[in-house]
Amino acid sequence: MSEAEESHQRRLARNMNELMQELRVAQAGVQILFGFLLSIAFTDKYASTGDYVRVTHLVTVLCAAVAVAFFTAPAAWHRVLFRQGRREDVVRWGNRFALTGLVFLALAMTGTVLLMAEVILGLWASVAVGSLAFLIFTGIWFAWPFASSERAHDGEGADSEDDG
Repeated sequence: MSEAEESHQRRLARNMNELMQELRVAQAGVQILFGFLLSIAFTDKYASTGDYVRVTHLVTVLCAAVAVAFFTAPAAWHRVLFRQGRREDVVRWGNRFALTGLVFLALAMTGTVLLMAEVILGLWASVAVGSLAFLIFTGIWFAWPFASSERAHDGEGADSEDDG
């Protein structure tokens, strides 16, 4: 194996390890949120809620479930493709799965904030609070890093292949 290929393999291994570490953090949070959301349906208060709250709750639960699916997909891919020399595919698709999982986690978090605000504040205030939550998640998790990445590419020519 050449030195360049060995370096590429080491980088893939590092990227894989970084991806799995990041997913462990996100996965734990979304699984706790998922459990909390499931338990809401079994409360006395839930029985008296209207269609708006029930539909919002269902959509939020589904977003959390989809986030779990995308956050666990890289581990499943790694296990299925283990020792087949497909680590590059696992890293590439794992990154896409992680980003998609973050989108659905942001939606689930927004829905959870919206539901809590609905119970505490009422419809219109909850829409404002939910919108603010959505803007914060999309701004900090996606827009800001994307804008920062664009500036880095314009100014410094960052090596995107090295990023996990």
